[in-house]
Amino acid sequence: MPDFAPLLAAPWPVIVHFFTVVPAFFLGAWLLAVSRKGAPAHRALGKVYLTLMAATAFTAIFIDAFSSLSVQVGPLRIGLIHLFIPLTFWSVWRTRRALREGNIEAHRASMRGLYLGGLIIAGLLTFAPGRIMYRMFFG
Repeated sequence: MPDFAPLLAAPWPVIVHFFTVVPAFFLGAWLLAVSRKGAPAHRALGKVYLTLMAATAFTAIFIDAFSSLSVQVGPLRIGLIHLFIPLTFWSVWRTRRALREGNIEAHRASMRGLYLGGLIIAGLLTFAPGRIMYRMFFG
């Protein structure tokens, strides 16, 4: 059972980030694997998913990196994990553009890439020793 104390003691951007990324993770999995593509529910929940992902990327801007490779930029410490922020914004935009153009293959590829890069890969990096997710699940 996870210990939520490290999360609840974290700065507000981390808390908001957590509460946008967790539903995005499960909703994205459902949309990719189970949802009937093109159905009204798929379209509506896809909009919710993209909104959650944009909010997740926005809050990540304000989360300080702690890696030795991070750099100070104004009041924030930016690290390599912050590269997922523009990737996520670009993927959200690309997904919307593909849909407007009726390019379902580009939409599908963009959604898979957003889920893999923005949720799976970035998510696995949050379980590095010393990070909040690591402390929540492994002490």
